Amino acid sequence: MRIALVGYGKMGKIIDEIAQKRGHEVVARLKETPTAENLNNPDVVIEFSLPEVAFENVKACLENNVPVICGTTGWLEKRAEIEKISVENNTAFLYGSNFSLGVNLFFALNEKLADLMKNVDEYSCQLEEIHHIHKKDAPSGTAISIAEGIFKHNSKFDAWKLDETKDNQLGIFAIREDEVPGTHSVFYRSEVDEIEIKHTAFNRNGFALGAVVAAEWIKDKKGNFEMKDVLGL
Repeated sequence: MRIALVGYGKMGKIIDEIAQKRGHEVVARLKETPTAENLNNPDVVIEFSLPEVAFENVKACLENNVPVICGTTGWLEKRAEIEKISVENNTAFLYGSNFSLGVNLFFALNEKLADLMKNVDEYSCQLEEIHHIHKKDAPSGTAISIAEGIFKHNSKFDAWKLDETKDNQLGIFAIREDEVPGTHSVFYRSEVDEIEIKHTAFNRNGFALGAVVAAEWIKDKKGNFEMKDVLGL
């Protein structure tokens, strides 16, 4: 496949390496806004940039009828608008808060545990995420996805909030530390014990591989998708 990379930071460079190892041609490596000219006629775009520019980047690609795999978090208040643009331009858009296979299995495990705990009132619940000091958004998109998985099964919660909470809010504690690639934990605590599920990423390679696999999967598809569609979860 011909792959254009929009956003060329640490993740972009790892995706570049993995894509080429899997036999793909990287035809653009952009730090600027994509256009019909600088995209260089790709089959798919993989977008990992910054929250403040992600919407315009994705919009420009979709309006040029190029499917987009997007891993940038922190801009999702505009996701519905992007999905509308995808449909209007008869192309495809896939957003992932995290492209790691392990994290997507963790999402499924989190929902199963939330369903088991929904009627056990002795336990409170909170989330914790730890990332490197360069991460722009807090909480992480992965933590928000975990929270939304809990909301689907547990009516005690209807919103998340950073740090301390009240009423029906689910607390997310966001820690920024050194060069941590990403650690996410869900805690259920009672007066007598604690249940914890946790995912720890050792490096960014799993995220990058997942993004390339998603790009391979989305070719010739139309519509809006998530990583669970790629993995059949």
